[in-house]
Amino acid sequence: MSSRSTPAETQEWATRPERGSLVSIKICVWIALRLGRRLAQCFLYPICLYFLLSSPAALRASRDYLGRALGRRSGWRDSYRHFLAFGTCVLDRVFLLNEQDQWFEITVTGDDLLRQIDQQSGGCLLFGAHFGSFEAARTIRRRYRELPVSLLMYEENAKKIRAALGAINPRLETEVIGLGRLDSLIAVAERLRAGHFVGVLADRNSDGRDMVQLPFLGAQAAFPQGPFKVAMMLGRPVVMMAGIYKGKGRYEVRFELLAQARESRPADPKAWMDEIMRLYAAKLEALCKEYPYNWFNFYDFWA
Repeated sequence: MSSRSTPAETQEWATRPERGSLVSIKICVWIALRLGRRLAQCFLYPICLYFLLSSPAALRASRDYLGRALGRRSGWRDSYRHFLAFGTCVLDRVFLLNEQDQWFEITVTGDDLLRQIDQQSGGCLLFGAHFGSFEAARTIRRRYRELPVSLLMYEENAKKIRAALGAINPRLETEVIGLGRLDSLIAVAERLRAGHFVGVLADRNSDGRDMVQLPFLGAQAAFPQGPFKVAMMLGRPVVMMAGIYKGKGRYEVRFELLAQARESRPADPKAWMDEIMRLYAAKLEALCKEYPYNWFNFYDFWA
């Protein structure tokens, strides 16, 4: 595992102009909830075609990634399917966050692991990625005991997500914790002690700093150390989480253990970080190969 510190300007996805506003989000949410999922989904086909034609950088990134994940040369049809999977997960977010689960068939693999952790108290860290649907994974909280779920994300993204969640459903109780503030670690520790499950998307950050190079889909790619440093310092269990979109309203929510709880700091922190980050990248790579159209990082991940 080799370290690197990447300037913010190289994180092209972070500087890309936003294609929307809170007003447009509210309008889209209003329309979707009144049309219902099936009718609203019809609008995705021309919308995704428009983005396919008008977003050359995203198209190049999609084709590069799909070539790696599929193990063959990818074409525009593959990328259209890729964009459509992303658009569907975005649309489904509206219904999932408004607890309209009747539109979906959601199966869960590994929820016994969460039950065991919950019974032992103390919460855990859920490490996801920009892969599939975090909102589908979040439905596990409604399966039993209304598990409290918090989200940990980089501060700039946290502000956007708080606003977006409020636009989708003002009654949402999800707590968003900004990573990078002086009190971030304290806030996470307090929620873990209260039994929260704290989710974090651990595959990228907003400024490209504090990154390490790891093997991923046939080349070296940069992953942020921040979430893993938090996990090392707090000593709670770390669980890999993925809400996999399988088409036609079907999702599989999958949980796998990355690291056991610890009573003390590891004897060799660097070795611990190396092991868990490599395991995370390897599991993410396996998911990408199994369900390639669920990967939603539309920029050059290997730059």
